[in-house]
Amino acid sequence: MAKRIVILVILALAGLAAGFWLGQRNTAPGGASNAAVAQLLATRLPDLSGGEQAISQWRGKTLVVNFWAPWCGPCVEEMPDLQALSSEFGSKNVQFVGIGIDTAQNMIAFEQKVKVDYPLLVAGYAGTDLARALGNKAGALPFTVVIDPQGRLHYEKLGRITSDEVRAALKPLI
Repeated sequence: MAKRIVILVILALAGLAAGFWLGQRNTAPGGASNAAVAQLLATRLPDLSGGEQAISQWRGKTLVVNFWAPWCGPCVEEMPDLQALSSEFGSKNVQFVGIGIDTAQNMIAFEQKVKVDYPLLVAGYAGTDLARALGNKAGALPFTVVIDPQGRLHYEKLGRITSDEVRAALKPLI
């Protein structure tokens, strides 16, 4: 009887471990391929004034790309920190870009309340596909990537990013 209980406990623990591993594998950011970064750099999106912006215009800079939406609580919480970091690192060949997963109208209303000095680009819900290609398997927001000046993915974070995490990701690149 005791042997049977030990075996059941071991099987239960193995099942829990496998479930945890599968759950993490399906929701954790996964490494983006060079093709996904190239796709991002080849993307052209409208800004809040309706002009089209090419992500490639920032090639050669360290690029911090934040996928966000005005309706996303953690996105709204991290926006002031990203604004402050953009000001802090702007003179160090670092460019912040926000890619909004919403309409221009909603993003403009948000930006009137929370001012940012870095470009906010409108991707709509198609931006989720771009984020997925960059490693956001869950398709959740916020999602932030850091791309080095050579166009390689250096860092990715699913969920609210802190100032310390951004600084740590940027430190080896500046």
